[in-house]
Amino acid sequence: MTDILPILHQGQPIYNIVYSKDFEGIRDFISKYDPEHSRKACIVSDSKVASVYMDAILSIANECFSSATSYVFPEGEASKNLDTVKDIYVKLIEENFNRKDVLIALGGGVTGDMCGFTAATFLRGIDFIQIPTSLLADVDSSIGGKTGVDFDAYKNMVGAFHMPKIVYINTSTLKTLDTRQLFSGLGEVIKSALIKDSEFFTWLTENMPKITALDEEAVTEMIYKCNVIKKNVVDSDPYETIGERALLNFGHTLGHAIEKYMNFELLHGECVSIGCILASYISMKKGLINDEEYTTIYDFYKKHMNVPDLPKDIDIDKIVSYTRNDKKAEKSGVKFILLRNIGDAFISRDVSEEDMADSLKYYLNLTK
Repeated sequence: MTDILPILHQGQPIYNIVYSKDFEGIRDFISKYDPEHSRKACIVSDSKVASVYMDAILSIANECFSSATSYVFPEGEASKNLDTVKDIYVKLIEENFNRKDVLIALGGGVTGDMCGFTAATFLRGIDFIQIPTSLLADVDSSIGGKTGVDFDAYKNMVGAFHMPKIVYINTSTLKTLDTRQLFSGLGEVIKSALIKDSEFFTWLTENMPKITALDEEAVTEMIYKCNVIKKNVVDSDPYETIGERALLNFGHTLGHAIEKYMNFELLHGECVSIGCILASYISMKKGLINDEEYTTIYDFYKKHMNVPDLPKDIDIDKIVSYTRNDKKAEKSGVKFILLRNIGDAFISRDVSEEDMADSLKYYLNLTK
C-alpha cells in the first residue's frame, strides 16, 4: 500500500496525494516547498474544524513559513459564497500577501472549494495546499483542481480550475466525523465504484462493516481506490472538455437539484446517494442495466447507507426545473450520467424531464 499517489496532467506529475496517520509529514513537504522560509501562509478553515485542528496546523506553519495567520468562517454550506471570499481577500490584502504566498485549506469540501477559488483568483492565482478533514473531501472534492462557490441558491456556479500543490490526507481526522458526515462521504465513494470499477463495488459490499467501524487499513485502502479512479478520469480530461470527467457527476444532476430544493438541509453526499439511486433507476427503465443490477445497487444503499427519505409533499416539478440551471446543462439539454453496467457509466443527452420526474415519483413511493 503506497503512501503517495502522484497526480498527472498529460503524463506529467503536477502534485501528490500523501496519506498519513498524523499531520507531521506536512513539515517535510513545506521544507522542500519553501526551503528559505520566505513565504507567508494563511490557513482557511470553518469554525468546527478550526476548534479541533487549527492550533496544530498553525504551529507547523509558523515553524515552516516566514509567518502564518488564519481565517475562520462559520461552519456550513451557507458560508460558501462570494461574500466570504471577499472577506478572505481583505485579510490577505491587509496582511500584504503577494503572489509567492500560499493559502492552506483545512477542512471539508466547503473549505477546500472556497479556499481553492480564492487562491485561483487572488492576484490572478497563488498557490494553495489541501488538508482535507472529511471523508467527502478525502475521496472527491480535494482531488482534481475544481474550485468554486455557490451563487445565490445555485451550487458551485462560480468557480475555476486551480490545482493544489499537495493534497495531504491524515486519515485519523475521520475519527472526529459524526455518522451523518461519514455516510455523506460514502455517497461519493459508492458513486466512484458505480461509474468505473465493479470490482471495487464488490469490495465495498464485503468491507462496509470494517469501513463504518473506521478500520484504519480498510478506510485507507478505500480512500486510495477512490483517488485512483478520480486520478485516472481527471488526467484524461482535466478541464472537462472531452466528456470523460463529466462521468464523475453520476448522481449529481438530480442530487444537486434536491440539495437546492431542500435549502442545503441535506448534506451533499446524502443528495448524491439519492441521485445515484434515481440515475440507476432511469438506467434500468431505459433498458441499460437489468432489473438484477438495479436491485443489487438499491439493496446496497438500503443495507449499508443511511440514505434520507424526502418529504412526501415535495414539488417534483420544481426539483426538475432546477436541473435546467445546473452548471452541467448545455443548449441541447442536461448532460445526464447513466450506467450500462455497474462500473460502466456514460454521458446521455436522452434523459427527459419526464424521466427525471418519474424517478422521483418512484423514490417517493419506495420510501413510504
